[in-house]
Amino acid sequence: MNIMVIVAHPNLEISRANRAFMLEMSNHTNIDVRNLYQEYPNWNIDADKEQQLLLNYDRIILQFPLYWYSCPPLLKKWFDDVFTYGWAFGPEGEYLKGKEFIIATTTGGPENCYQAGGDNWFTISEFLKPIQRTVTKCNGIYLPAFVTYSAASQGNDAYLSQEAKRYVEHIQASSGLLVH
Repeated sequence: MNIMVIVAHPNLEISRANRAFMLEMSNHTNIDVRNLYQEYPNWNIDADKEQQLLLNYDRIILQFPLYWYSCPPLLKKWFDDVFTYGWAFGPEGEYLKGKEFIIATTTGGPENCYQAGGDNWFTISEFLKPIQRTVTKCNGIYLPAFVTYSAASQGNDAYLSQEAKRYVEHIQASSGLLVH
């Protein structure tokens, strides 16, 4: 399976968790990693290039920190520019049909903050619903997200290394193992 990871972290150089993920992924030849903020520092996204890249992969991972209960702004712009009418959805918009998508995100807070009645009121799944619907609107297959909670507070090297290994296992797992 060809896997492309699209990393959208506005401050990747200071993110210990996302850098640990990238380091672990570098040990796997079937995973191609792209850094949106490095590739598009001026925010001028080459939609044709991005669409062609998407066609070459079976599974696309969207890796980002949960950023005000959503994705960082460049990833939102990437969706707006790349998932166009007539290409990703609408009449003849079948190019993402059958492509598998996984969200991989990190949070600063613990898991119990992301539940009904928790500090953030909603589950992580509820916060990710708009991206889930974007994927399914474009005929993609939305697979279960990978979440690392407490990336800041528990972010010691051992924890992040363990999470990075768990992350790579998750994104390489067959869809049958991910969907119960």
